[in-house]
Amino acid sequence: MIQDTPQYTARRRRAYVSILGTTQMHLRNPIIIALWSAIFPGMGHLLLSKYIRGFILFMWEVAVNLLSHLNLAIFYSFTGHFDMAAEVLDKRWLLLYIPTYLFSMWDSYRTATDLNNNFILAAREDAKVHPFVLHSLGINYLDKSTPWVAVFWSALSPGTGQLIIHRIVVAFFLLAWWIAFVYFSKLLPAIHYSLNGMFSQAKTVINPQWLLNIPSLFFFAIYDAYTNTVESNKLFDWEQAKYLRENYQPRCYVMPFHTTKEK
Repeated sequence: MIQDTPQYTARRRRAYVSILGTTQMHLRNPIIIALWSAIFPGMGHLLLSKYIRGFILFMWEVAVNLLSHLNLAIFYSFTGHFDMAAEVLDKRWLLLYIPTYLFSMWDSYRTATDLNNNFILAAREDAKVHPFVLHSLGINYLDKSTPWVAVFWSALSPGTGQLIIHRIVVAFFLLAWWIAFVYFSKLLPAIHYSLNGMFSQAKTVINPQWLLNIPSLFFFAIYDAYTNTVESNKLFDWEQAKYLRENYQPRCYVMPFHTTKEK
């Protein structure tokens, strides 16, 4: 493949373009990453493109949360039914939940800090990135997109915004879990009953345990689509400028600079 040739070999690359998506390093706020891990374990790692670790923690969160009935207990607490919350909560699974939850926040913060340092080194190395991949399964290339278009499609259906910026793995993962959360929470039947004024049936049919997973996934998909679209646009500009500078800019060209007069 072209990316394995010496021309594109580097100790650290700031981005990698493949048929499954565009993966890149860029500066991130570790606190924001840790907060997303606190909202839903695994999400902080997905923002860092640590897919395997993120998928494991995400599925662990869904499984243990379901077995401990944590979301159901939270729902009862918010509605003032504290006795029901204490009764429904399975403390055996809850005590198993806490250590991994804390690990998710700590590890995402640590990893974000490490990747920031690696990005600085990669930016200094300034290695080339191959911007175009042609494969029997499809085509992927660096391009520019409007961030709010990705936000719009993510708001309609989480995962579709990631398809715009070629994050195929994350898009499939988010879309699959969005379908699962909506189906098992029975959100759409509840909306149907509510639009017809049948609010009692809507309250009866809804499943709070699965419903409380939806806001986290919904807003994460929007945030991920927006931030990665912005960074993909920056990557396109950097790669295009690097190519034009190396192939079309005269070697004797003197970069302009501004001088300030001392008062």
